[in-house]
Amino acid sequence: MTDVLIKRFVKNSEQINDTTVRTSYGYLSGGVGIMVNVILCLIKLFIGFASGSIAIIGDAIHNLADAGASVITILGYRMSAKPADPEHPFGHGRIEYIAGLIIAGAILVIGIELLHSSVEKMLNPEPMDTSVIVIVILAMSLMLQLWLGLFNRGLGKRIDSPAMLAAATDSLSDCVATFVVIICLIVDLTTGHDFDGMAGIVVALFIIHSGWGAARDTLQPLLGEPPDPEFVRAITRRTLEEKQILGVHDVIVHNYGPGRIFVSLHAEVPSDMSLMEAHNIIDSLEESIRDEFKVSMTVHVDPMVVGDPLQNEIKEKLYHIVACVDPLITFHDFRLTSSGRILFDLAVPYNCTFTD
Repeated sequence: MTDVLIKRFVKNSEQINDTTVRTSYGYLSGGVGIMVNVILCLIKLFIGFASGSIAIIGDAIHNLADAGASVITILGYRMSAKPADPEHPFGHGRIEYIAGLIIAGAILVIGIELLHSSVEKMLNPEPMDTSVIVIVILAMSLMLQLWLGLFNRGLGKRIDSPAMLAAATDSLSDCVATFVVIICLIVDLTTGHDFDGMAGIVVALFIIHSGWGAARDTLQPLLGEPPDPEFVRAITRRTLEEKQILGVHDVIVHNYGPGRIFVSLHAEVPSDMSLMEAHNIIDSLEESIRDEFKVSMTVHVDPMVVGDPLQNEIKEKLYHIVACVDPLITFHDFRLTSSGRILFDLAVPYNCTFTD
């Protein structure tokens, strides 16, 4: 079903770094989410008011909020697709993360409100009107909710979208919450014991947990999380495939939203290479990395003396000295001046206890 919808509504679906394609995925996720959650909300509201269950009514309101979150998803993808402008020279891609954060905030608010209502229901219980038909309808809605969660998870993983993964987490948490409600209704139907208030608390806790997880996942890229180590290694390997490049350091990755990755690095080349030759090599490397990894690429050239016995001897001793201080510390840009000064840059790990 998911593949059918993608083929129908997403043109060039494999080009996931293209902002137009990502926007189409966002529209698909949001449109399906609105449709499914409105249906679930109407079903659960009818059942909730008919049976007098606070847990079911709370679950229905949560579905209505999810429909609103799907609207935010559509708006977020639409706005994130806007091109760069003077106020936002790197584009608007991070709006996708902000959309996910807004969804997470809405989930948390609903969870807290439902928790308050459920505690009141436990303190002041009211009889429910439970039937087999109610349980069967809820079970069918559970299957629809499960499909929506798996649908959004599939899309989210396909294009690496925090907003879609947040929506998927929310839907799957709803499934657990609805399942708890069904169990409590079965207990009420068979034994007469009313656990509706307790079920509402469990549902609220699941909603709060899913909202917190979604908020955490969308906050990390906004705050500036470290790049994927495998991505950095792949960029480094590709750079070192150029035979004239002797080493790579200071690889820096800036994320301005999905499909808007900016990478810079320092490449070491022989010091006796002409400036024009080095420029041509680096220019070609930047272009090939842009095409292969779909990133904006900048390479800085560092000259490196090759074949000097004295410099090689000093550098070897320096390796041992640095390793004795801390094996995780590395150095680069080593050079020996005409006056005999030794210059180099130290790369110090974040957890290093030594002062500068």
